[in-house]
Amino acid sequence: MTGTLTTLDPTALTPRQVVAELDKYIVGQAKAKRSVAIALRNRYRRARAREDLRDEITPKNILMIGPTGVGKTEIARRLAALVGAPFVKVEATKYTEVGYVGRDVESMVRDLVEASIRTVTDERREEVRELAARQAVERVIDVLHPETRPPAQSQANPFGAALGSIFGTGVSSQPHSGPSAAVSPDAQRIREQTRGEIERGFYDVRLIEIEVEESPSIPIGVIGGGVEQGGDLGEMLGGILPKRRTRKRVTVADALKIFEQDEAAKLIDMDAVKREALRRAGEDGIIFIDEIDKVAGSQTRGGPDVSREGVQRDILPIVEGSTVNTKYGPIKTDHILFIAAGAFHISKPSDLIPELQGRLPIRVELDSLTAEDFKTILTQPKNALVEQYKALLATEGVTLEFRDDAIEQLATFAMRVNEQTENIGARRLHTVLERVLEEISFDAPDKTGTVVIDGEYVRSRLADVVANADLSGYIL
Repeated sequence: MTGTLTTLDPTALTPRQVVAELDKYIVGQAKAKRSVAIALRNRYRRARAREDLRDEITPKNILMIGPTGVGKTEIARRLAALVGAPFVKVEATKYTEVGYVGRDVESMVRDLVEASIRTVTDERREEVRELAARQAVERVIDVLHPETRPPAQSQANPFGAALGSIFGTGVSSQPHSGPSAAVSPDAQRIREQTRGEIERGFYDVRLIEIEVEESPSIPIGVIGGGVEQGGDLGEMLGGILPKRRTRKRVTVADALKIFEQDEAAKLIDMDAVKREALRRAGEDGIIFIDEIDKVAGSQTRGGPDVSREGVQRDILPIVEGSTVNTKYGPIKTDHILFIAAGAFHISKPSDLIPELQGRLPIRVELDSLTAEDFKTILTQPKNALVEQYKALLATEGVTLEFRDDAIEQLATFAMRVNEQTENIGARRLHTVLERVLEEISFDAPDKTGTVVIDGEYVRSRLADVVANADLSGYIL
């Protein structure tokens, strides 16, 4: 279930509106939707609460219990996209307790900060896009008509120049002045004419040679940690180290994109970006911990399960609230919303250590999908599977028409296979539809026109496989 949600103002969203938005993409699971909608609204309520109580109000973390393919991950992902909150999905099985080889649990918080940094950077880049595009055009004009370039200015980074001469990196200032710098009337006329031609796309395919700056990357590690903990020496030293320049031969259209990114980077205050990203991650971030049931189990188990309880104990302080150091600065996890999920086929929620159970106070059981739910998933959501396949084959000139009896048969067969083999929820529909449309997809480039899918066609493609339980376990 994929698609694009319009980001809305979280302060204007009531729980009822959140559920209505989630209903557009996710079928059923009303209890889970209500729980996450209330959790989202509580963040707005906390922001308006008395200041002396604000820090004391912590999110009520959620434990989702239900089989695979019923919408656990999708609910959390759509919720984060709905309000533009930093979101990261992690697998509990990726982590190991301290002392074992593997990822430590604090990396999930660092991943959340990275996601927040990307979001805020994209927002700031969009804000300066027009100015960066204008400056990119001026730089292309400088390359096309160097004789019209404004007078050079002083070296912006003399220390960098000194280091460049020491290390032999050939650093040059390559100053850039806007159109307001003093130029002769003839040069100004040439620049105006070239500017108009560039905007009309006259030079798009022309090859030019440009200089591109590349920041030095010197990864360092911290004792007991890897690069993700230590950061990058080039970032730590900022503009002190000289930037390496390489010459590239590209089209004007590509040069405009390269220069626009470069100019946007100069216009963005990265210190402000880091501060805002850390604030958003700490106040609005959502961490979805999947497969939490795989680290729950009896303490008497040995072998590869020996570190299960250790992982839970390492996750506990993160969920309780602690300070995690990232390369952008420390972040407190007290107000991050944690949503844990698992199928709990073998283990039970009570197999989690008591302290972790207490930090996941809201438990929501998601229902297994029925044949009626499958029919709804196939046809009603904005990103309905049937609509996706229609759009794909329409690119080949093939128009798909699904009759009502075909939809009913697809839902029935998917439900039957889930009952006979493993219940993988709505993901079974992908397998069934691929099997039904395999021949049509293969022949689509050679045949155009309208193809009608009815119940009889679905039965002809699936009946033999579904009837044979052993065979359906391999094919469907």
